[in-house]
Amino acid sequence: MEDAYIYDAVRSPRGKGRKDGSLHEVTAAKLSADVLNALKERNNLEGHAVEDVIWGNVTQVAEQGGCLARTAVLASDLDERIPGVSINRFCASGLEAVNMAANQVRGGAGDGYIAGGVECMSRVPMGSDGAAIAVDPTLAMKTYFVPQGISSDIIATEYGFTRDQADELAVRSQKRAKAAWDDKRFDNSVIEIKDLNGLPILAHDEYMRPGTDMQSLGALKPISLKLGFRAPSDCMSDSGRMYSSWARIGRPLRSLISMTELSNRLSSQAALARA
Repeated sequence: MEDAYIYDAVRSPRGKGRKDGSLHEVTAAKLSADVLNALKERNNLEGHAVEDVIWGNVTQVAEQGGCLARTAVLASDLDERIPGVSINRFCASGLEAVNMAANQVRGGAGDGYIAGGVECMSRVPMGSDGAAIAVDPTLAMKTYFVPQGISSDIIATEYGFTRDQADELAVRSQKRAKAAWDDKRFDNSVIEIKDLNGLPILAHDEYMRPGTDMQSLGALKPISLKLGFRAPSDCMSDSGRMYSSWARIGRPLRSLISMTELSNRLSSQAALARA
């Protein structure tokens, strides 16, 4: 079996996943094409230089639908003969794309692949694909499906994480992310994103909050406590019915983790890995 190596890695900066985020005007295809172009230029990729582009993407609808991987290849400067395939393993989609590419190399299917992922949540919001796992009651109720904010409370309850521990992790993550940027650890991996006129839009992660402290996080109210304890008759939406299902299996939500804290932790995971 062949060995697989990662020769290069680049990414765009992370923008706010809202309409006031710096990258809101940029489509997933454009972001992907910019990253592909950077790889092409940095590694002198000419012709059919790789076997395939494997691209992770969760919400594959609207402008992120229609095999975004192939769309990105066509939007980029890569050879148009290079194919593309989009995959979805939820939040691990980009990582799974890299794993699949490595396994293709190890299995002898090809010598080189480009793998990664993209998600533009300010343009294509989470859940806009209407996935059955979340909205079909014949499945979601049976599996006790809950959104991520509720599941973070469940995990904290199950494994005994306290509010202070969660806050401490969020504070440490934010400070490490800022320290990593100040130490220029991302200089060789983050590319600047420009608009259609070639003007700079964003060159650094937008949502770092190095001033975050225990006091400011402690002042935030948990978003999921009341939802978790609603009775089925009180819930007016599909998501509300999902919330109620956890309360009905008899485990109170003891640990209170707000969605803001959860967002802070998720947005700084990569920085933690490099710091």
